[in-house]
Amino acid sequence: MTDPMDQQDWEDPFVAPVAMEEDPEELFAGDRGVLDADVRRVLVRLLQRRFLLADRNRDDWRVLLDNQQVIESRLHDLFVQLTIDHDRGVAYKKQVRSDEIEVPILLRDDAYTRAETLVLVHLRTVYQRESTAGESSVRVDVEEVEQTVLTYFAESDGDTARRQKAVRKALDRLRQDGIVEEESEGRYRISALVEIVLSSERMRELDDWLREQAARRAVGLAADESLGAAVVAEENDREEDDE
Repeated sequence: MTDPMDQQDWEDPFVAPVAMEEDPEELFAGDRGVLDADVRRVLVRLLQRRFLLADRNRDDWRVLLDNQQVIESRLHDLFVQLTIDHDRGVAYKKQVRSDEIEVPILLRDDAYTRAETLVLVHLRTVYQRESTAGESSVRVDVEEVEQTVLTYFAESDGDTARRQKAVRKALDRLRQDGIVEEESEGRYRISALVEIVLSSERMRELDDWLREQAARRAVGLAADESLGAAVVAEENDREEDDE
């Protein structure tokens, strides 16, 4: 004798579909995504920004670490590599490139300007010096940055006022990227990000370039205006300043 329950299961083996508006898993009409809303938001922010910082985005950082594998999988589907630096508390993305397979480029190169690069060199030098001396938090004043960086400029860069404006504009760009944080007017804390953006190898290249320019000026030669070792924001989109 057939069990009535078995007969019911055989006749109706599938769960009745739930109307879209009653399905709590869908976030919007026609949603085919499988990630929770908070994971999706972190994924989008990683694509939007150059860096995701643990100390500035604590909730997002927790979600990232809890869902690292699935977020990496989604980025890899786009040929984008995720790097998480736990010591510095920073996550950033990089365009995958390959000589073996065709890889469409999603992330554009976004080079720093000459003024931004010169400011980076100074910030990196100060950060390295103070960190080596045991300082856990490194700070600079805008006047100090100007005093040093202005010596790097060539005569063709305009008068002092124009050069100062370029330095302050560069600091503002680096603030948006999270490399410096303005704690008070004209007072900046240098982030450990400066070591990621400007590696030791690239720093040596820039130091060599600056010494060469100083030597050229010393003997009365025109400085080479091109920054041959210009720093590039490695395959990253410029971070949208949506803080």
